[in-house]
Amino acid sequence: MILIAGPCVIESRESLFRVAKALVKYHEDESIDFYFKSSFDKANRTSIGSFRGPGLQEGLKLLGEVRGEFGFKLLTDIHDYTQAKPVGEVVDVLQIPAFLCRQTDLLVAAANTKCVVNIKKGQFLNPADMKYSVQKVLDTRGAKLSGYEAAKEAGVWLTERGSTFGYGNLVVDMRALGIMREFAPVIFDATHSVQMPGMAEGKSGGKREFVAPLARAAAAVGVDGFFFETHFNPCEALCDGPNMLDLEQLGVVIDSIKKIQNALRI
Repeated sequence: MILIAGPCVIESRESLFRVAKALVKYHEDESIDFYFKSSFDKANRTSIGSFRGPGLQEGLKLLGEVRGEFGFKLLTDIHDYTQAKPVGEVVDVLQIPAFLCRQTDLLVAAANTKCVVNIKKGQFLNPADMKYSVQKVLDTRGAKLSGYEAAKEAGVWLTERGSTFGYGNLVVDMRALGIMREFAPVIFDATHSVQMPGMAEGKSGGKREFVAPLARAAAAVGVDGFFFETHFNPCEALCDGPNMLDLEQLGVVIDSIKKIQNALRI
């Protein structure tokens, strides 16, 4: 399975490498296609005072150091079409944030790199409408067909991260996983799916106790991979702490996912 994991944002070189070192075992696991994730800039924050990260230049330098030290494949998000080219020269997967999943210029710029393009489904969108975002990438890359296999071949993924339900809450409709998997490989973002936007006095809250059951449910439905933000101390993390897993919890969840997947193969 595809596994995307890492801290929400680059807080410091020390903290980045501390998490990276703890994730080496997944990189070495032959049953896992592992990608290390961290953001150089969190451009979409509730408050202007929120921590955003080291920025493009320093962030790419640190991610490159992680690759050099551990040999990881890398994933990070971009927020502007001008970032696609320089970021695409460092990482393997360009992630399109959920709120920007319909931004044509951003999708086209990402498609014009050699990277896999991982498009997060907007919290506000019908999952069936994500096929149009996928098609923007396929058309830019000159794909002659559409559908799951065409997207897989062209390097386009979709990520489910929950849907807005009232104010300050998200829910996961497991039907969305099957709907979107008709036209692209699907990643389930278990940690962002338990986020509670704007519910922590200018920050996003979250309910990390629901990460494990939602991940197990997605494994039973059937997806191509999983996305977990993780930290050695989520309670002190500078971004998205309430919905991140600590590193020990991550291992427990991944073990349970594997058991479900193995049971379904029997």
